Amino acid sequence: MTTAVRLQNIHKRFGALEVLRGITLEAQEGEVLSLLGSSGSGKSTLLRCINMLEIPNDGDVWVAGEAVKFRAGRQGQSRTVDTAQIDRLRSRIGMVFQSFNLWPHLTILENVIEAPIHVLKRPRSECIQEARDLLERVGIGDKAQYYPAHLSGGQQQRAAIARALAMHPNLMLFDEPTSALDPELVGGVLRVIRSLAEEGRTMLVVTHEMAFARDVSSRVIFLHKGEVEADGPPEDVFTNSSSPHFQQFLGREARTE
Repeated sequence: MTTAVRLQNIHKRFGALEVLRGITLEAQEGEVLSLLGSSGSGKSTLLRCINMLEIPNDGDVWVAGEAVKFRAGRQGQSRTVDTAQIDRLRSRIGMVFQSFNLWPHLTILENVIEAPIHVLKRPRSECIQEARDLLERVGIGDKAQYYPAHLSGGQQQRAAIARALAMHPNLMLFDEPTSALDPELVGGVLRVIRSLAEEGRTMLVVTHEMAFARDVSSRVIFLHKGEVEADGPPEDVFTNSSSPHFQQFLGREARTE
């Protein structure tokens, strides 16, 4: 199997606070990794390090077999070396945020075609047709000419997924894609993500949806205070994990359902 992303000994600090403390993991093509953990455990920061929205202080990142180039900056902060490399790698990664991050002044269709036209330099007519197909696929084909403010949270999140897919990414990152949604809207978004998993897409999903993590993931990774405390197939992790922090986490999640 081909490695889609690999992290080696990743550390990330914000001032005196060390959020990631030596994270090492990798995802093979076609795997779905669910990242679990309490608030503040480092899950979102880990995703942002993969997409270079945050630069690790220490450690190495490979995307599609290509090592991301870093150099030491001032006051111990690392910096990326090659802007063209970062732009190229980011174009291979689709990221879906919990807050949707749609352009409010653009229609849903315009949101989806923006990056393929301006980043990938694809013909506008081709991008429009594909965008319409993607919006149909995620169940909001009739909302193409609406603005984000006119859609429900679940519809906006599905639009954000369509926007990510329009870039033909090799890797999809989901940062708590249902946490900002009303409970009745969660199922529709999870069904879309589940369908992507069934296609064999490579995905890392930060989630609090335990049923999704159990049923859809290839692997479950539990983070506690910036370290990996459990990593394995869902059945093994949920049934046999020796981490007391994971058992406490499951108990808290069960009480909030």
